[in-house]
Amino acid sequence: MTDPTTADLRDLHRRALELAGRAVAQVTSADLDRPTPCAEWTLGELLRHMVSENRGFAGAAADPPARPPVWDDDDLGDDPFGAYQDSATAVVKAFSVPGFPDRQVEVREFGVFPGRAAIGMHLIDNLVHGWDVAVSIDVSYRPDPELVAAGLAVAARVPDTPASRGPGAAFDARVPVPGDAPDFQRLLGLLGRSPSWAAPC
Repeated sequence: MTDPTTADLRDLHRRALELAGRAVAQVTSADLDRPTPCAEWTLGELLRHMVSENRGFAGAAADPPARPPVWDDDDLGDDPFGAYQDSATAVVKAFSVPGFPDRQVEVREFGVFPGRAAIGMHLIDNLVHGWDVAVSIDVSYRPDPELVAAGLAVAARVPDTPASRGPGAAFDARVPVPGDAPDFQRLLGLLGRSPSWAAPC
């Protein structure tokens, strides 16, 4: 199994953003008010969050870090897919700097982490939010086994504590899934998703 404390996850991180991007590319303006598995967000609000996080991680990873922080720079303009692509390109470029996994990075209000931990956090955020987008518009979303295994290894390390789970935290409270569920369903459950969620008709 991937060890997120030592592995260089940058290639897998790039693949997670590309996968999420393929789902985002299928969103139309008529979809932006759709509900999502993130109960507090419409699809438009979810996309704004994804773009904001991409820009935030890119700014935090810069050397020196961007000031002021850009974590809430969530303007989609009139092209949500273009905004996502631009922000994804920026964060992949920021993470690609030689030696980045061993640098220290301040992630929002959650603290300072090694670069490799920040990459893992952003990987699982985009991997699961890509699924959120896809199920909201009922399109296929198939992460490859290597990507799922890496995401599962990172997600399993997220503490099951109030500081890490629930309102205001980085991730939703865990959702139980059957022990024999496929790995991606287990990953969804670890990050607070019901794998059976479907958009209301």
